[in-house]
Amino acid sequence: MDETTFQDVAELALNGSGQLIPPSKSYLIEARLAPILRREGLAEVSDLMGVIKARPASKLGTEAVAALTSKTTGFFTGRETLTRIVDHVLPMMAPTAADNTLRVWCAGGAAGQEACSLAILLEESDNEALEDVRVEILSTDISEAMTSAARAGQFGHFDVQKGLSIHRLLKHFSRLDTGDWQISPKLAGRIAVRTHNLLKDASGLGEFDVILCRNVISGMARPMRSRVLLNIARQLSDGGVLFLGEGETADGLVDGLKASRDVRGAFARDVERSALTAAA
Repeated sequence: MDETTFQDVAELALNGSGQLIPPSKSYLIEARLAPILRREGLAEVSDLMGVIKARPASKLGTEAVAALTSKTTGFFTGRETLTRIVDHVLPMMAPTAADNTLRVWCAGGAAGQEACSLAILLEESDNEALEDVRVEILSTDISEAMTSAARAGQFGHFDVQKGLSIHRLLKHFSRLDTGDWQISPKLAGRIAVRTHNLLKDASGLGEFDVILCRNVISGMARPMRSRVLLNIARQLSDGGVLFLGEGETADGLVDGLKASRDVRGAFARDVERSALTAAA
């Protein structure tokens, strides 16, 4: 891939998803765009970029942006955080839940493994504080391919081996004739799925008591990290908390989003949502 093509792709990724692709990671470009090249009958990435430039408003550009993002995930990734949310955070919020409903957003949720993991923990929970509370889970991703997979709730054998015990697999999934595993209707009923770009306004998704945006912003340019966190923070309910991935922080990115005083490892608004601003 020549330098001009790399710069074109890097700019497309930055503007489309906030992702910063350094020259040292240029090898990822061809690997992640290969399925689109094959489908469109194109030989080179430069050919794809030529088509996207000629049709800047086409769906192809959006697909390419989504394909360039990382899809690495698994069931029960960051198990301690997920367990803390179900065992402590949601029960703590339950007494003041509006309409006896708590809402959780898995932002950048890929094919739904994170949302499924939370649904499993909720199904297995015997915490009395959650008995009369409905917990709604929303999983979003920039990739329509990922959100389609999340809606289907089907996972390959390799996927279910990443984080799922045999006990949980047999209890909450059924084996299909294809060899894939289908999530149970009961768990699927807890999860809604939407396609959403975190760089875009998220007000249409509603407010959330818990938001997980883990291992998403670390690959973004700093201004884009601020933009994403600002969009997310504006959807936090009063008293709501945000969890980022290990090594990720909101410090210095959004004025009014601080480390939570009540929940270890989380961030919360300490101002009205209208007063939130991207840090200079």
